[in-house]
Amino acid sequence: MGRNEPTRIVLIEDDSMVLEIHRQFIEKAGPYKVIGTAANGHDGMEMLRRLKPELAILDMYMPVQDGLTTLGQLRQEQLNIDVIAITAANDPETIRRVLQLGAVDYIMKPFQFERVKQALAQYTAKRGRLADGGSLSQTELDRLLHGREHSGAAGNQEEQELPKGLQAMTLRQIIAFMGEQDGSRSAEEVAEGTGLARVTARRYLEYLQKKGVLLLDVQYGGVGRPVNRYKLNDNTR
Repeated sequence: MGRNEPTRIVLIEDDSMVLEIHRQFIEKAGPYKVIGTAANGHDGMEMLRRLKPELAILDMYMPVQDGLTTLGQLRQEQLNIDVIAITAANDPETIRRVLQLGAVDYIMKPFQFERVKQALAQYTAKRGRLADGGSLSQTELDRLLHGREHSGAAGNQEEQELPKGLQAMTLRQIIAFMGEQDGSRSAEEVAEGTGLARVTARRYLEYLQKKGVLLLDVQYGGVGRPVNRYKLNDNTR
């Protein structure tokens, strides 16, 4: 997959209505393309072998072959495909097994689409950084895995009490995204890159700038208002 190409996704979900909702939402959420769908794990495996997407979104409760069996088969065949589980299964044993088998995220039904946006954006940021090659420092790896540093200004955000309406997961998502950028980014660019609404992205950017995690870069163009752009403070890296 090229850097600027959409992430190719296969949806494996037995509820046709839920599947179609997934498809429409995902393709509106960012640089993602649903290239195939399947209603059970058996058909899903055949599609994964044939299409070789970057990502599969997998339900657990399905006829013919369930999601857990499918994920185990996927790993046994060593297909280079990442998995996000979206399922009603909420028992600890299933969750543990799915995570052991390498799912990059686990979302329980019923879910909010904002949560799926976050999962997709975090996955895209991680995949892009790992595709760059080269070695990673522990700080870079902490940010890649957790959207923050193990300690320091960025890492402490999660422990702090956030203002009303702000969520720690979204905060980590934006910090992770900004950590992958070479230069400054506007609220509109951050919204597009993370799948968030522009007004939502702006609130988090302003909060992180006040906390010193981001630096404000005001750019004046021609006619019109100046544009606030943000970049990660090197002292938090």
